[in-house]
Amino acid sequence: MDFLNAIAALSNFVLIPAISYGSQLALGALGVTLIYGILRFSNFAHGDTMAFGAMATILFTWLFQSWGISFGVLPTALLALPFGILCTIGLLLATDRIVYRFYRAQKVKPVILVIVAMGIMFIYNGVVRFIIGPGDQRFFDGQRFIIKARDFKAAAGLNEGLAFKTTQGLTIVTAIIVVAALFWFLNRTRTGKSMRAYSDNEDLALLSGINPERVVMYTWMIVAGLTTIAGVLYGLDKGFKPFTYFQLLLPIFASAIVGGLGNPLGAIAGGFVIAFSEVGITYAWKKVAGYVLPESMAPDSLLQLLSTDYKFAVSFVILLIVLLFRPTGIFQGKAV
Repeated sequence: MDFLNAIAALSNFVLIPAISYGSQLALGALGVTLIYGILRFSNFAHGDTMAFGAMATILFTWLFQSWGISFGVLPTALLALPFGILCTIGLLLATDRIVYRFYRAQKVKPVILVIVAMGIMFIYNGVVRFIIGPGDQRFFDGQRFIIKARDFKAAAGLNEGLAFKTTQGLTIVTAIIVVAALFWFLNRTRTGKSMRAYSDNEDLALLSGINPERVVMYTWMIVAGLTTIAGVLYGLDKGFKPFTYFQLLLPIFASAIVGGLGNPLGAIAGGFVIAFSEVGITYAWKKVAGYVLPESMAPDSLLQLLSTDYKFAVSFVILLIVLLFRPTGIFQGKAV
């Protein structure tokens, strides 16, 4: 019985939160790796693009709620999500036309595009704060839990309850669907194959008649979808605050680099490596150890390596280790 209590506690505080968080990071890292692999620069405005997409979705969610439109037990934000994606597509395509296209025509070095992206990051950040404000915004409605801790205790007869939030379930299911659709698109459609060919060898792709501007346009459209979905799922699960998405840039880039920058499979794997590392290192293992170990060996301390305040430091350390010893990442992406 103690072992089952340990499993329940581990699932409740480590496994389910890490899988949910890892799914959010994986979606964000996929956008980073697509831009790096196809457009060949590191987009430091990625986190604030997520914030913009989430903000647009929140505004439409509030509009629908004011009209009395809801999605039953599911969040109304799911109805507003397509409109948020369209707004983000418009933003990214406009930014590319006004800013990035000029630098591509000049064939500047990637480091110049990185500096430009940092400038765009601050502009996006300011726009989001100006429109929706710098504070926390709540936009979740619908049923809060799929499984409630009290109901689980009563059904299983355990001391530990297992709570499975609706937002966690939505995150996991949505991530699976989006990743499957993305891989199908890249591997089965003509446009997806053109994007992969352009990523592998730009000169050969141009000789084959592939339109580079069309590839760029579809890349930004896909990235807009990925960032908006990731931003909305993160906001539903943990609350929306613009500065939080700026902070997310570190674990998202760490996920992409750890997995292999430019490799979509690596982005997914890296997202879960970072998520499980952050959650596992900042979790206090005292409760789980109390169930597993004999009473005489029960720990007195919390068995917490780092406070949750330092969870982003975990991403930073992992990123440094990978850059030092395996810069191409787990799945042999492009060297950083």
